[in-house]
Amino acid sequence: MTRRVVVTGLGMVTPLGTGVDKNWEGLCAGKSGIGHITKFDASDLSSKIAGEVKDFCSEDFLDKQQVRRFDIFIHYAVASAKMAMEDSGLKINSSNCHRVGCVTGSGLGGLTMLEHYHLVMKEKGPRRISPFFIPGMIANMAPGQIAIEFGAKGPNFSIETACAASCHAVGEAFRMIREGVADAMITGGAEAVVTPLAIGGFCSMRALSTRNDEPEKASRPFDLNRDGFVVGEGSGIMVLEEMGQALKRGANIYAEVVGYGLSADAYHVSAPHPEGEGAVSCMKMALDYAGLRPDELDYINAHGTSTELNDLSETRAIKSLFGDHAYRLAISSTKSMTGHLLGGAGGVEAIFSVLTINRGIIPPTINYETPDPECDLDYVPNVARQLQVKTAMSNSFGFGGTNASLIFRAFES
Repeated sequence: MTRRVVVTGLGMVTPLGTGVDKNWEGLCAGKSGIGHITKFDASDLSSKIAGEVKDFCSEDFLDKQQVRRFDIFIHYAVASAKMAMEDSGLKINSSNCHRVGCVTGSGLGGLTMLEHYHLVMKEKGPRRISPFFIPGMIANMAPGQIAIEFGAKGPNFSIETACAASCHAVGEAFRMIREGVADAMITGGAEAVVTPLAIGGFCSMRALSTRNDEPEKASRPFDLNRDGFVVGEGSGIMVLEEMGQALKRGANIYAEVVGYGLSADAYHVSAPHPEGEGAVSCMKMALDYAGLRPDELDYINAHGTSTELNDLSETRAIKSLFGDHAYRLAISSTKSMTGHLLGGAGGVEAIFSVLTINRGIIPPTINYETPDPECDLDYVPNVARQLQVKTAMSNSFGFGGTNASLIFRAFES
């Protein structure tokens, strides 16, 4: 018999704030978390804006020694995991520790620490490099440190599939529980690359919005006048459990995970397939996994980056797969408010999808001012919509043509 998997804990840090409730309130109010870059002098860059985390204090979640030793993306991941575990109420002890694991996603890992110690080496020499530099920045230290924090001795690894990384992480965690490899998983992702090198690199690709005079209006998915994405930072972590275990301990269940799809465009290093072929197969796989017909899906939290090519490709993919039902689907891009958290996006947006089901409100796509004739679906423009959603899909697509889709459903025992 196939094991069912449910969501019992949520935790997050984003440009909208620290904590799930603060994020959800900002999201439903159509609040933008994007502003001018304050972490470094961005005056020489064509894009001077980002979604920075503003209210986070590392010392609220880690001791001072850990704060010094680990890159900020690990701070975000551990903090989100602590919130999710507290929310879940799951206790890990000697009787279950080998059945609880952790898998997270990150696109670039500890780039902040890498840039810092590169300067240290150049200016002060190699002897001044911290012995904690390597373990403090590698991507798999996020799930590693979470496991250490909670004593989770089950499956533990990190995924680096660009902007699909944490969507893949949640999907793989779901699959491990479903197949009996684990009974519970701490999963999601984190990213913190508002750094000179990362922003400069994306500027060189001409991938970022240059709407520097109106940062809160810069991320405008599906709008005709979109001009690029905005880098965001933060983390989204959830606790997944086998349904029977969750029910037995009286856990609060937010939603059920029912579908997971993954595919490749096999087309281009950074551009999506123009007709969204990989996205179509990915979404179809998730629907098939869930045993759902296309017309049974209610909502899509779109990848929706605010780039010309991605938004058009994703729209075409949705039309191709869903046919006439595409025009009845509610679709929104929460990146319009958080910016694009890259490898951390999938974890955050999976949580938003779960909350859409759990709380009966669809978050909007803000800054949708001028419709694009080729992007003509219902993107829930500008204002949140009260609607009972039973099934929701979350899409994440990344450089290299890697794609991931998750499907959540309202829980019924």
